[in-house]
Amino acid sequence: MKKLLVVGLMMSNFLFAQVAKNKNDTLSYKESAGYIPLKFKEVKVETTSYKAEKKEKPLPLSKKGQVFVFYGWNRGAFSNSDIHFTGNGYDFQLNNVQARDKPTKFGIVYIDPSWFTVTQYNFRLGYFIKDNLALVLGIDHMKYVMKQDQTVDFSGTISDPKYAGMVQNGQVNLADTQFLTFEHTDGLNYENLGLEKYKNLIHKKNIDLVWSYGAGIGVMFPKSNIKLFGNERSDRFHVAGMGTDVRTSLNMVFWKNWMIRAEAKAGYINMWDIKTTLNNKPDKARQDFVFGQVLAGIGYTFNTKKYN
Repeated sequence: MKKLLVVGLMMSNFLFAQVAKNKNDTLSYKESAGYIPLKFKEVKVETTSYKAEKKEKPLPLSKKGQVFVFYGWNRGAFSNSDIHFTGNGYDFQLNNVQARDKPTKFGIVYIDPSWFTVTQYNFRLGYFIKDNLALVLGIDHMKYVMKQDQTVDFSGTISDPKYAGMVQNGQVNLADTQFLTFEHTDGLNYENLGLEKYKNLIHKKNIDLVWSYGAGIGVMFPKSNIKLFGNERSDRFHVAGMGTDVRTSLNMVFWKNWMIRAEAKAGYINMWDIKTTLNNKPDKARQDFVFGQVLAGIGYTFNTKKYN
């Protein structure tokens, strides 16, 4: 019985060894044949909701591509100037001549489009070439009137004895309008191009306050009303010189598009070819002076780009 038990155990050990050997041989074969057992690992996939990027509408007077238009009215002031006259039979200069502006009395003329050139008006068209930086085309229709009731220093020569006799002790009294009337009232037109920087000061739901500053340069295109020595009055548009300025403004934008603008500027004007006679004679005058201007009006701002 013991022998049978020993023989049974030996047989079972042999069979187990064979099975194990066959299994190892199978694994070795699979590995040698390029079979690699795979181990699966639980992978957690996280998903996030995607929201399309929304382009916000920019603040008024702040972003590239925005445009504004403006119309308003001004008051001006001018420094004293020396006015030099040359022509057939005369070559003289009036020194420290005083002048003022000529505002139109307030009334329907300020809002009637058919009379808009009568007032001292301003026009602006601005385009933002960069964020907060605008290129501004401007027309400043100022009015310049020489004060008639003044006596000024005179230097030079006049061949006509009538008008030469009006000069006394190196001075001439301009109260006598036969000698000279001198105005740029149709007007002292400063056509200019400026560069302006803008900064948003206040941003509320329906109101924005924006400050700007900049500088400009342009041509003088006056329609001068001049009567000298009894000649027929000169009254025609003519490119007479150039001007330059510095400016600053406060702009209140409400309901996103409408704008109230208040602006102040100071500048220099040099006109070397002012026509003093109506015909094509070479008669002319030249003058230069400093000016100051304040203006206010209403405008509209809009975007040239589309926003969601």
